[in-house]
Amino acid sequence: MTTLPAKEQQIVEAHTGLIHRVVIACHDRAKVPDLDDILKQAEDNGWLQLVATIRKILAGARDMALLNGLDDEDQVIVQSILQGLQNPETLPDLGAGVNGAMAAPGIAAMVNGARRGNLETLQLLGTMAQQMLQAGGDMARLAGILRPLVQGERDADKLTAGMGVEGQKLVVAILEELALQDTH
Repeated sequence: MTTLPAKEQQIVEAHTGLIHRVVIACHDRAKVPDLDDILKQAEDNGWLQLVATIRKILAGARDMALLNGLDDEDQVIVQSILQGLQNPETLPDLGAGVNGAMAAPGIAAMVNGARRGNLETLQLLGTMAQQMLQAGGDMARLAGILRPLVQGERDADKLTAGMGVEGQKLVVAILEELALQDTH
């Protein structure tokens, strides 16, 4: 996979599962029986334009004009799907762990946004949590602590219980970012 700017890389990492599912479904819809449920869930979370564009891709559209009218995040996701269809080697690595240095600031910002009542951020956090649950392992455990983080829990021992070393590092990095953001 090519190296993207930090913000775009973070978006791709957060949506790796969806990107792969759409590309796989374009080749063989039967291999992704849960895709309709995932797209419905995304629609329910307000991702209407993204889902409409993904449905066009599933119907065979491959034109870069699909990016028109999408917000920055949706454009990154759709572009990654389109590139993955053209060249599977550009797809994000499903097996790679989340890069804590890149993910922690974004997750912390979303937690703070949700704490302040930003509905869009709360919905994004919910969608991300669902994808983390599907990834399993430490990502599923991280999904499980997002709500306590939003509610103000900052006890690292409590939040990292049952996590592996990489998951613990990510949670500690998120807590450090939250502490920095809380002082500003």
